[in-house]
Amino acid sequence: MTERLNEFAVTLAQLNPTLGDIEGNAAKARAARAQAKSDGADLVLFPELFIAGYPPEDLVQKPAFQAACRAAIESLARETADGGPAMLVGTPWVEEGRLYNACALLDGGRIASLRFKCNLPNYGVFDEKRLFSRGPAAGPVTVRGVRIGVPICEDIWLEESEDYENVVETLAETGAEIILVPNGSPYARDKNDVRLSVAVARVTESGLPLVYLNQVCGQDELVFDGASFALNGDLSLAAQLPAFEESVVTLRFTRNGDDWRCTGPIAELPESDKADYAACVLGLRDYVTKNGFPGVLLGISGGIDSALCAAIAVDALGADQVHGVMLPYRYTAAHSIADAGELAGHLGIRYEVLPIAEAVNGFETILSGIFKNLPPDITEENLQARTRGTLLMAISNKTGLMVVTTGNKSEMSVGYATLYGDMNGGFNPIKDIYKTQVFRLASLRNGWKPEGALGPAGEVIPPDIITRPPTAELRENQTDQDSLPPYDVLDAILERLVEREQPLDQIIAAGFDREIVTRIDHLLNVAEYKRRQAAPGVKVTARNFGRDRRYPITNRFRDKGEGVSAPDETLVSRGSKASIDAFEG
Repeated sequence: MTERLNEFAVTLAQLNPTLGDIEGNAAKARAARAQAKSDGADLVLFPELFIAGYPPEDLVQKPAFQAACRAAIESLARETADGGPAMLVGTPWVEEGRLYNACALLDGGRIASLRFKCNLPNYGVFDEKRLFSRGPAAGPVTVRGVRIGVPICEDIWLEESEDYENVVETLAETGAEIILVPNGSPYARDKNDVRLSVAVARVTESGLPLVYLNQVCGQDELVFDGASFALNGDLSLAAQLPAFEESVVTLRFTRNGDDWRCTGPIAELPESDKADYAACVLGLRDYVTKNGFPGVLLGISGGIDSALCAAIAVDALGADQVHGVMLPYRYTAAHSIADAGELAGHLGIRYEVLPIAEAVNGFETILSGIFKNLPPDITEENLQARTRGTLLMAISNKTGLMVVTTGNKSEMSVGYATLYGDMNGGFNPIKDIYKTQVFRLASLRNGWKPEGALGPAGEVIPPDIITRPPTAELRENQTDQDSLPPYDVLDAILERLVEREQPLDQIIAAGFDREIVTRIDHLLNVAEYKRRQAAPGVKVTARNFGRDRRYPITNRFRDKGEGVSAPDETLVSRGSKASIDAFEG
């Protein structure tokens, strides 16, 4: 055995692709390969479907898109004739009329091998069974004499079953020495622990070192956090790449007998609220920049939601790309105006105050005939919100700035928002953040900011904004708690209803008031039509609205919270039960 075969270097290209920018993604691949070549690497690994961007959704079904991806892969393949590192690049691939989620090995000036994703996810945010054909559980590919197993993302996530194959086990049985896994794994809180446990299970089964490479980017609602890592065959952590930033790192494997051992850098990862905040920053930044907006615009009310969104926007884009507007009416308190101005000053953003009384009064005058003899109600309150929304959209049209909308998950859950008013906007960085966490993130940001954040350090959100009782200021002396239970109670109920889908009786048995639980469940159900019309926003929880939780608008089923009897198995014949199981599977 030659000395060369006792050492093997893999460059991990934890990069930020842009979906559909095939030429731009290929250029990133070339730059990463050039760095790998200077590091003396044998192979460069790229994330899942890197050349296309992930997830491509129905774009991947366009023949022109498929052909453009293939042409880019063929061009990159020809460039490997220079004797430099081989490349493992994720790409859509059409073979014999079938579309696959593939990984292409490019080496020696050609496409040396192709591996197709075997286990296609079809849950949560994933919809791959509709888009791709299932590939076979193939054996390893050979690079510089080393046999490399290439399971693609979901190929390592599930145990073998009737519908899923244990791809890593197959690779180990067919002679793989190192497992390299290209991934498109979206962020959710505590996701790193889940990924690590999955990787540990595969290493335990196979005894092989495993490299988990993930992309880092914002793609519509999804954020991909990178946080790639490598495990040795003894389950020790060999390398940990940073989260929420690009990183191109070369890992060096050394053979010890029949085993390979890896060494690499170990980065510290943000956790919990810090990770959620960093995800909101990355999600907003990529949505704005990849869609070509020159910056963002948002209404600053002096409240905590808009204050947190303003801080996120400045951290994502820089103060020079953020424009804040205060739109006061007669119910807007003087301290709200003062707090909004102080916030804008701390962040260093452009800031203006545009009173809306004249516009609101004009609408009320126009409607006075139709509204004659009808008592004032929430209609007049909504007129204020819709006036603000109209003015923000007018400024957006004139300047090209995208409106950031600022409603939190608690409000979106129960419909505590005005259509065509405060819901106006192109993107919402805190759409999946409950109100109780909004308070925590605001306090957190005053003492910390993520790596790469463009905003100022230190206290940026005035403490009075954080401590003052939340209010929409749409009528005299209004607070949110006039209409809603305290947010710690509301959010605890919503978490059980939305994330866990708990029956009402179970929530009530946990100690919550029956009347409050029933009312919150009702509000959650009837607000579905509003959520369908809401701006997209960053996903940070395990079950966000739109991508994960998809409910019909027209829906008469309600959990009455009266208990459900156990199923009567005597009513189901053996044959009927078998057919039910088959249908559900």
